[in-house]
Amino acid sequence: MSASTGQDATELARDVVSALLGAGVRDLVLAPGSRNAPLAFAAHDAETAGALRLHTRIDERTAAFLALGLTRHGRRAAVVCTSGTAAAHLHPAVLEASHAGVPMIGITADRPAAVRGTGANQTTDQVDLYGDAADALDLASAPPGLLDRLLAAARDGRPVHLNVQLAPPLVPARRWDDVPEPTELPVRTTPRRRRVPDAVLRQGPRTVVVAGDDAGPPARQLAERAGWPLLAEPSSGSRTGTHALRCYRLLLGAGWSERVERVVVAGHPTLSRPVTELLTRPDVEVVSLRARGRWPDRPFPVAEEHDSLTVEGPDDPAWLDAWCAADAATAAAVDAAVARGPLTPYEVAGAVAAALPPGGLLVVGASNPIRDLDVMASGWGVGERRMVVANRGLAGIDGTVSTAVGAALGRAHSSRKLALIGDVTFLHDANGLVLGPEEPRPDLTLVVVNDDGGSIFATLEQGGPAYAASFERLFATPHGVDLSALCAATRTPHRRVTTREELTAALATPVAGIEVVEAVVPRADRREVDAALKRLAVGPA
Repeated sequence: MSASTGQDATELARDVVSALLGAGVRDLVLAPGSRNAPLAFAAHDAETAGALRLHTRIDERTAAFLALGLTRHGRRAAVVCTSGTAAAHLHPAVLEASHAGVPMIGITADRPAAVRGTGANQTTDQVDLYGDAADALDLASAPPGLLDRLLAAARDGRPVHLNVQLAPPLVPARRWDDVPEPTELPVRTTPRRRRVPDAVLRQGPRTVVVAGDDAGPPARQLAERAGWPLLAEPSSGSRTGTHALRCYRLLLGAGWSERVERVVVAGHPTLSRPVTELLTRPDVEVVSLRARGRWPDRPFPVAEEHDSLTVEGPDDPAWLDAWCAADAATAAAVDAAVARGPLTPYEVAGAVAAALPPGGLLVVGASNPIRDLDVMASGWGVGERRMVVANRGLAGIDGTVSTAVGAALGRAHSSRKLALIGDVTFLHDANGLVLGPEEPRPDLTLVVVNDDGGSIFATLEQGGPAYAASFERLFATPHGVDLSALCAATRTPHRRVTTREELTAALATPVAGIEVVEAVVPRADRREVDAALKRLAVGPA
């Protein structure tokens, strides 16, 4: 949709900020520029009036992931940037938000429509720049219904892209003194669904519940009512209670998968090849709880799909008991194995999980850290309100530092705020540590597992012996970066640990503000360690 009638830039910018306040936006992330100056001045006046909290970042991609983290984890946020390549840097966060069902708002400043298709400075085609990943609105004036459009997107869990045409003068003649009162609206990252009766599942087939990212408590509740094993990813929101298995991924590879006859799947499972293989087996019946996000259809055959499920009653307890016994024995063997020798990535993940208290927040990076946590984190008690989150919409490593900062700012009430990320992920978003002296900053401990490269590839096909000659250059990509010096450049407190005792001490004594704990671990034997852990899994009798 495009509005054709132009409007004074200052007036239009204030109308846009007013619409944001009415839509429940309480945080605005600004990447500085000239064309978006009217929006910057309007946001600053709104912050001065106490209507919103302003964050400034020099990097548009960092700014966008900060807005994503804020929106997904507590406070609805918008990100504002100037025209040209700046607008393209919002795209990764918009895509993640779209696939994860997060209603963040991206606002790009643009030249007036009259100069489109010309060689005007910093002018490209920004209309519908993000395709169907966002609901787009091209504005030369603020039309009636703008607020309704923003609210509708919030209800549907979709990102919104406002492309705002701004013509000189780009600075206000006077201060904005009549900023409207903000509207307090809860953030909804799950679309509202029609109320329908629960579908009833019969007992009989040997069933497990798979809970992927953001599955939430319903998956855990179903598993407990039915007496079924719960295979819950760390960011599922379901890994609590007595039915959640810690080492399910290892167990599936040890023969337990062959015994499964039916799977109930919730959320967005993406971590485990054994789970993917189970869900795609032709002899396994898959029942799905409807997912959210840009493409909610499952990538595997589904026999039934429902909004909600219940069961006839509890199943034969022998099925669950056998899984639980194997899980406990496997977990004990894994703990003993990883404790031998130098500090391992698995131990780091386990130590971070142990350091997260009730009411805490943990943001986990993609690649190995979330998979290591998947093996090491036991299920927590129901109702202890630990939140483990990750960008699993597209499972990229970009913007993870900024997402963690945003999540920590959005959930200021959390008892402890931690992040677990790899070294390549950290370097990919090192700009996330660049905060001005007046910027809001949370108390956040970033635990960086540093093995000098991309060790996840060692566990995949390209990490096999046949490709050893080219592996380091093409996939491992060792970087040799001094993380201490990098942190010093942004005045971020840094601690380097190489032993279990040092790691435990560092996690037990956090500093105020953002800090980095660098855990140095080996990478050369990653493939062999993973293979050894798989061999520890206890198979069915």
